[in-house]
Amino acid sequence: MGKPVLLEHIRIPGIRQFGVYRSHGGYRPVEKALLEMSPTEVGQEVTRSGLRGRGGAGFPTGLKWSFLNRKSDKPRYLVCNADESEPGTFKDRYLMEHLPHRLVEGLIVSSYALGVNTCYIYIRGEFKYLVRILEHAIREAKENGFLGERILGTDFSLEIHLHPGAGAYICGEETALLESLEGKRGNPRIKPPYPAYKGLYDCPTVVNNVETLAAVGPIINMGGEAYAGLGKGKSTGTKLISACGHINRPGVYEIEMGLPVEEFIFSDEYCNGIRSGRHLKAVIPGGSSVPVLPADLILRTAKNEKRLLTYESLEEGGFDSGSMLGSGGFIVYDETACMVRNTLNLTRFYRHESCGQCSPCREGTGWMEKVLWRIEHGEGRWKDIDLLVNIARHIEGNTICPFGDAAAWPVASAIRHFREEFEYHVEYPDEVRVITHGNLVRETRFTGGHPVSGIRFR
Repeated sequence: MGKPVLLEHIRIPGIRQFGVYRSHGGYRPVEKALLEMSPTEVGQEVTRSGLRGRGGAGFPTGLKWSFLNRKSDKPRYLVCNADESEPGTFKDRYLMEHLPHRLVEGLIVSSYALGVNTCYIYIRGEFKYLVRILEHAIREAKENGFLGERILGTDFSLEIHLHPGAGAYICGEETALLESLEGKRGNPRIKPPYPAYKGLYDCPTVVNNVETLAAVGPIINMGGEAYAGLGKGKSTGTKLISACGHINRPGVYEIEMGLPVEEFIFSDEYCNGIRSGRHLKAVIPGGSSVPVLPADLILRTAKNEKRLLTYESLEEGGFDSGSMLGSGGFIVYDETACMVRNTLNLTRFYRHESCGQCSPCREGTGWMEKVLWRIEHGEGRWKDIDLLVNIARHIEGNTICPFGDAAAWPVASAIRHFREEFEYHVEYPDEVRVITHGNLVRETRFTGGHPVSGIRFR
């Protein structure tokens, strides 16, 4: 891709410090917004940019801001969702660690556009080292006149408060986050009402992800139309992708939306191919909560076109042959990966993280884990495979928040695309028992119409 937008200057020594960041154009978007633009004009630029929420849902940011109840006589709040908990996703922590002022800058400009004077960063409790980094950045911004009363001599004032959570995945859901921020148990709320009308402390609230808010500064700098000129179709701008798994070069990459998936995986500019020269087997393109796709479907659409890293292209074909960009947690599996074991690992995670508020999720995730454990340990029955599909179907769409869908989709998609592996575990239980205990007894091949060979359970 061309010049980075979010990660520009990330390699400059000392860029965490206010002075260094400022010397490279830092906080220029704050000056431009507060001194040259009205709040409405800032909002219009964000809308014009086509920026979509980078936390997973991909909802248009400008449209979300427009829902904020500005007629209320109550205070308004902006909450930054820094509770990055999705397995396979680590781009927000990377951004906060290396460019904390990029986030602070985005919070100031966004708060100005929304008419907000109090902003909260809700950060995952395990990110203790990031708390210190962000606190230092907030303190530096305040000491230099970019936070506090009458910023840059204007009538706009803003305070940013940092609030560590307690390490609950469910608090990544915006209403559960608000409950936790209020000091309650992190259970999702029934919607409506939506946070834009009744959010934090029953006041109008906007909740945005770290990457989303960090993109606001560059948008104001370059202009909404210029940002919209990057990307493809409704997927505008750039996106941070957390790449991990069986690849030669894991890491965080900023890509221009519309990059072919094949190029991202195999180009030496990005992931540099599959480790040890093995074959690509499958990819989870948007974090563990989205459907897994086998090699042929992640590289090509149903129309045999190149699959692109955009919201629309990854969703093409629905759940039969598509997935979601989600939070950009790009997990790659090579031919040695056992899909039963990996699905069990994910299901164990979702069972543990369920808040227990909804019966389908509370009971269903535990049930799926038990059945998958049985299959993986050579005790499966033929009816267990269809039972898993049935459980997933009854969880999906029947819970207060999307957590139930997130738990159901990995199971349903793994069986849809790799059913032969589940059947093998049931048909050859004695071999599976030995393999489960760490000894490779034979190499098994599953093709199933996919370019996969030499799969080995281990």
